Amino acid sequence: MGIIPVVVFVVLAAIGLPIALVMIVAGLSGAISIGGIGFIEIIADRFYSGVAGFLLIAVPYFIFTAELMNRAKLTDRLVAFANSLFGKAPGALSHVNVIVSILFAGLTGAAVTDTVAIGKTLIPAMKREGYHADYAAAVTACSSIIGPIIPPSIIMVVYAATLRNLSLIDLFVAGLVPGLMMGGALLMVSGWISWRRDYASHTDIKFKHILGTGVRAFPALMIPVIILGGIVSGITTVTEAAGLGAIYALMVGVFGYRTLRLRDIVDSLVSTVKFSGVVFFLLGASTILGWYVVRSGIARSSAEFIAMVSTVPIIQMFVVNVLLIIIGMFVDVLPAIVIAAPALAPAMIQLGFDPLHFAVVMLLALNLGNITPPVGMTLMVGSKIAGVTYESAFRQSIPFIIGHLVVLAVASVFPQLILWLPNLVKNVF
Repeated sequence: MGIIPVVVFVVLAAIGLPIALVMIVAGLSGAISIGGIGFIEIIADRFYSGVAGFLLIAVPYFIFTAELMNRAKLTDRLVAFANSLFGKAPGALSHVNVIVSILFAGLTGAAVTDTVAIGKTLIPAMKREGYHADYAAAVTACSSIIGPIIPPSIIMVVYAATLRNLSLIDLFVAGLVPGLMMGGALLMVSGWISWRRDYASHTDIKFKHILGTGVRAFPALMIPVIILGGIVSGITTVTEAAGLGAIYALMVGVFGYRTLRLRDIVDSLVSTVKFSGVVFFLLGASTILGWYVVRSGIARSSAEFIAMVSTVPIIQMFVVNVLLIIIGMFVDVLPAIVIAAPALAPAMIQLGFDPLHFAVVMLLALNLGNITPPVGMTLMVGSKIAGVTYESAFRQSIPFIIGHLVVLAVASVFPQLILWLPNLVKNVF
């Protein structure tokens, strides 16, 4: 394995060059180190192959669906429905924050999107009810990272497109249980903190109120059902289901809730194009670096290193988890996937780990980077909405981060928690 591409990658990343350019230059230097200047011709072909997969057509549709539902003011209906479920429980609005993130996860699949959409509604409401502003930012940011784990998920599409040896349908289904485990862990932490601080409760739970708010939120909640139902049942492909979800979201916003104007649709399309461009550029750049990783034997070297550290599978998995968490602290989730997956996934499979199990564990570990310094994009966005410092929001998020780490540890040790639902779905369909 040549040291030059590694040095190039570290130096360029350290000086703040965009990560896609870092990957291209590092991959280019790696290609030259393997086969000389003649290997430059391979770069264009590798870049194109990274964005040419049919599966990737689903990405703009998922983004467009999320943009439409955000602008259709879906959050207000989800908050009202979740609020009706908690009644006099201490810290009701804190629990609502977690539940709305779970419900919203099936509609966006992007953590920062969830933080903005939910935070703009719930953080001011929590502050009015006496919650500490930094706590409101922390619970919003930490619950928003459920979004990329519960399908449909953009990072899962990117992972499947990067490795191309794993079924995206299986990955979607495998994310449901750990995603709900994350929600359960955060509700426990939220309940404990709210009880200790005596945060506000609301009125008694009334079935009529639950039914009314549920009916109003029902059209929006059908979006993940339509997408996942079509995919899992085999009626549609992932790409067709994503397109169908976008059309349904447009119909709900325009004719159902009547909250989408022409300007909102245009803005949604513009945002979709911008974000899709970022995703596809990252994928193309990552393919160049991934080609070098495969040709240079880094995956094999990684497996040998992990095996050298320990021969105990649990310890091997925890070593990789620590590495992934560190990577996630400095690199955003999408580029982190395309950087780490080509090296670590084959290494772990070579050591005997199930590829689907490791895929979910890897996404869980990298996803923590959304709420950990120095990057922590969702926490950064949440703190800005709440008007507090990043440092104070991070201190309040520590109990929630511990909850996420417990879920990561349980998912790492017990692969059957991740694998049983995909196996069940295969047997049924």
